[in-house]
Amino acid sequence: MKNKVALMWSITGIFLILTIAFWFLMNQTEVQYEEVTAIVTSTSTKEIVNKNTKNRTTFYEVKVEYNGKEYELQNVHGLSGYYKGKSVKALLSNEKLYANVEGIKSTSPVAIVYFIFLFGTFGMLMASATYTSKVKSKKQEG
Repeated sequence: MKNKVALMWSITGIFLILTIAFWFLMNQTEVQYEEVTAIVTSTSTKEIVNKNTKNRTTFYEVKVEYNGKEYELQNVHGLSGYYKGKSVKALLSNEKLYANVEGIKSTSPVAIVYFIFLFGTFGMLMASATYTSKVKSKKQEG
């Protein structure tokens, strides 16, 4: 039992180290984009309420036109400064328009691996803590 607990905590530590490493790699990633000017065609908000906790989450949607094609502007954090007919700066990358560089970085392959290890670390932390607790309970019983 001790070996399994030690192995689980070791894997958790490895996941944590890899999460930190990929976080640095993600933030150092050079992304390719072209800065363009687009015209806002519409804006909207969607508010979702969690029935259990009553917490509200607001999603912002901004549609823009660039070169005769309509795009949904990615990674918008609010509607301030976006209104119909306004020219806005956008970043064109991989046939999508983004509001900022962070939006491009967070969809890169390195970022995807980072998020996998981030959630994996959290999962392993929970599993390791739960298993350790079970082992200690069994030890006290017997």
